[in-house]
Amino acid sequence: MLDNISIVLVNPSHPGNIGAAARAMKTMGLSQLCLVSPDDFPSGTATALASGADDILRNARICATLDEALADCQFVVGTSARVRGVSLPLVDPRACAQSIIDEAVTQKVALIFGREDKGLTNEQLQRCHLQVHIPTNEDFSSLNLGAAVQVMSYELRMQQLINADALEMPKPRTHELANMDDMERYYDHLHQVLMEIGFLDHSSHEKIMAKLRRLYGRVRPDRVELSILRGVLSETQRCLASDNKK
Repeated sequence: MLDNISIVLVNPSHPGNIGAAARAMKTMGLSQLCLVSPDDFPSGTATALASGADDILRNARICATLDEALADCQFVVGTSARVRGVSLPLVDPRACAQSIIDEAVTQKVALIFGREDKGLTNEQLQRCHLQVHIPTNEDFSSLNLGAAVQVMSYELRMQQLINADALEMPKPRTHELANMDDMERYYDHLHQVLMEIGFLDHSSHEKIMAKLRRLYGRVRPDRVELSILRGVLSETQRCLASDNKK
């Protein structure tokens, strides 16, 4: 699937950014790099900044024009640091990654990045089906080309793993949630203890219990947690009974 996605750099001016982009791609499993009329490539600087992603650089396609780079693609996404006056659907990187991965199942997709100093032109964006905008800090929105490729490559990787059900995150141990009967028994017990300790002497029983119900409704304790809470209530009653005997 990821092999159907091409990262297209339009007229990159700094070879180091090409190398950084190749490194970003390889760390996230992308391999198809296309360079449109690069100013300086091949370059030792690009190789140095690639930090081992030499195969990405070695196999990169070099095209004279953007049209040549996009010729075999069925879906094209353009990145822009600014919201342009082009009537394209505008999405964030996460939503964009989902669209790209969905398309890449059966189609060839191009994700294009513009020149470092001015990005993509409106004419270049008009060749796209979708525009993605990385929501950077408004006070400092300058994002290095290699960093922008890294952001998008990461989102593509994450979406691909999610779709493949291969994203294995540690899952906390869970127990069966307490059912409504368990909760009603707890509320009865809680009300009884609050009465015994005098907490409700100067309060509206209904309002306090309603607020507590909302609280536990948000928490949704499991049966083990509820058992602990019931134990706290029972121990409170035991201590009250012991004090009363003194």
